[in-house]
Amino acid sequence: MTANGWTQIAIFCLAMLLVAKPLGVYLVRVFDGSMSWLRPIERGIYRVCGVQDDEDQHWTRYLAALLLFSVVSLLLTYVVLRLQDKLPLNPQHFAALPDRQAFETAVSFTTNTNWQSYSGESTMSYFTQMTQLAFHNFVSAAVGLAVAVALVRGIARRGEEARGRLGNFWVDLTRGTLYVLLPLSLVLSLIFVQQGVIQNFTPSLNITTLEGAKQTIAMGPVASQEIIKQLGTNGGGFFNANSAHPFENPTPWSNFWAMITIFLIPSALVYMLGRMTGNLKHGWSVWAAMFLLFFGGVTATYWAEARGNPIHAAHGIDVTTTAVNPGGNMEGKEVRFGIVNSALFSVVTTDASCGAVNAMHDSFTPVGGLVPVVNMQLGEVVFGGVGAGLYSMLIFVVLTVFIAGLMVGRTPEYLGKKIQAREVQMVMLYVLAAAASILIFTAVSVAAPTGLAGLNNSGPHGLTEILYAFSSTTANNGSAFAGLTGGTYWYNTLFGVAMLIGRFALIVPVLALAGFLAEKRVVPASSGTFPVSGALFSALLIGVVLIVGALTFFPALALGPIVEHFLMGSGALY
Repeated sequence: MTANGWTQIAIFCLAMLLVAKPLGVYLVRVFDGSMSWLRPIERGIYRVCGVQDDEDQHWTRYLAALLLFSVVSLLLTYVVLRLQDKLPLNPQHFAALPDRQAFETAVSFTTNTNWQSYSGESTMSYFTQMTQLAFHNFVSAAVGLAVAVALVRGIARRGEEARGRLGNFWVDLTRGTLYVLLPLSLVLSLIFVQQGVIQNFTPSLNITTLEGAKQTIAMGPVASQEIIKQLGTNGGGFFNANSAHPFENPTPWSNFWAMITIFLIPSALVYMLGRMTGNLKHGWSVWAAMFLLFFGGVTATYWAEARGNPIHAAHGIDVTTTAVNPGGNMEGKEVRFGIVNSALFSVVTTDASCGAVNAMHDSFTPVGGLVPVVNMQLGEVVFGGVGAGLYSMLIFVVLTVFIAGLMVGRTPEYLGKKIQAREVQMVMLYVLAAAASILIFTAVSVAAPTGLAGLNNSGPHGLTEILYAFSSTTANNGSAFAGLTGGTYWYNTLFGVAMLIGRFALIVPVLALAGFLAEKRVVPASSGTFPVSGALFSALLIGVVLIVGALTFFPALALGPIVEHFLMGSGALY
């Protein structure tokens, strides 16, 4: 680890802090309806779609609208993928996707996961990339944003006025896309183009290298895909190498902007929570808990990768950092980013449900690879995906308040609303659904010959690859650990099911919780009320997140990256 590396991490942290308040204020104005600079376009959309924008939907109706929109858009994408060879803007004449891969891909982009069992530059036409994949990059992020806003409304509203109503899904979806995702994408995509990210409709170029070999250089509308991939925490790359590819992420500055855009909206949403609930101290306390978890993950990953692999050192490879040698573990990393930016990117992308990668996590040291998988298993509550990060952390906030209430022997209260049996049931349903998906599908795949058939490594590293894959798909992250052939009927099917569970089996209890809280009356605070702001609350929240994660996943992790770390130290891996 170097002073230069820590300086880069500090600059990123400062930038993340500085954008939280101004963008958070903007988000409040967007979703309370006071933002009107695109109102004519907004009203036109409602008129064309037949939306009654003044309707305040009950949580069940809000949920039904969300599920209907998701199902219809999923089926549309499936049809386009199956008919890709017959549609325009396909200069490479790519074939239609097989049924099982079309199913997985349609589910993947609908759920904001963007898991890819294919190489984008050699599989997807420009028409598919622009009309389906880019479309879902926007609307799947807007759906997550809508759910987070609905939950915050449920917390902020009073029982007499709300009666379980959370706003209007169609309005929230439209405003999130029109006022937030589109304008930010337009501005930030120009920065990416300025840095060298390509944007064209040119067919792939066939060239002759200086050595006389033939090579195909993929082209396409990359910058427009790249920005919403990061901003919407989608992660699906235009190229198979994702953000390690020089056409997607050419410079250290484009890498910095890519990381900032991943955390941009999730960080601001936490400030929005404080403003909409009328308790800024609570919002900042949640932000502080997220930041400390993030910083701990960055520290562990940077330390592990900068320290390097002791087996490499034993074979005479110089792992010492000097002015002319990067040192550490450079395997699987781009030289233009180095260890610090590879470690930082891996933590940012798995704290958020993004899944973009600028280095191969499979080549990280065991501890360096442990942190990303733990980030996803915790529910990606560390800022998290657009919307999904906030509502995931609020699940743990309610659980923390419940535990604090048990400690003092009285009914738990959260911002003046009593947390009772049905609220706790929704919280536990959320926690258990995600854990069951990860652990059950991993266990079945490890035991089934068809699951092991796609594995390129044995032992603890092989287990980690399967565990990482189901953690990624269930958490709607989409990053891959590599070393696992995911393009089989077995994994295409199970990954698709895991992504559906990780998205919709969690959104249902979140919106139910929001509706239940909206129905409740506010009770005045008393001497027994546990404060939900300050250092004590942030520490307890961090403790609950880590303890729940450890109790759920430690046995599996102990058989994977943890035992691999000790084997590496003893030299038994080789």
